Amino acid sequence: MFGGEFVSLSCDEDDSSAGWTLRRNTSREIRAECEEWGAAADSSCNISSVLPWDSGVYWCESREGPISNMVNLTVTGGSVILQSPVLPVMEGDDVTLLCKTKTTPSNITAIFFKDGVFTGKDSTGHMTIQHVSRSDEGLYKCDISGHGESPS
Repeated sequence: MFGGEFVSLSCDEDDSSAGWTLRRNTSREIRAECEEWGAAADSSCNISSVLPWDSGVYWCESREGPISNMVNLTVTGGSVILQSPVLPVMEGDDVTLLCKTKTTPSNITAIFFKDGVFTGKDSTGHMTIQHVSRSDEGLYKCDISGHGESPS
């Protein structure tokens, strides 16, 4: 996501465990609770204007010990981002990556790279990887002419 955007994170509680706490690890904090970096509102934690140092791993933790799946949040100060699925991807799934800019329409030609090697070009900014496997693991980024490239 782009710097300056609003984000709201929440822990959906079920009947089996009460008292979930939203936490994060960033380059500046370890296991920090919402009150230390956001504004608690009902069952959500809001950040009114995210900054690059809000990038990190976020999760919910219960008083009884269990924790939720972790979610990566990446905030860029640049103008190009590569959006990927937030949930873990299973082998055999189709995965769509979206390259977009902060200031232009989403239907702009993007060039995609995996581990620094050209993998494709698309006039709508999308790249779909069919039936992903371990061989698809790697560092993806994209480039939009005149706007720059996404963070690595």
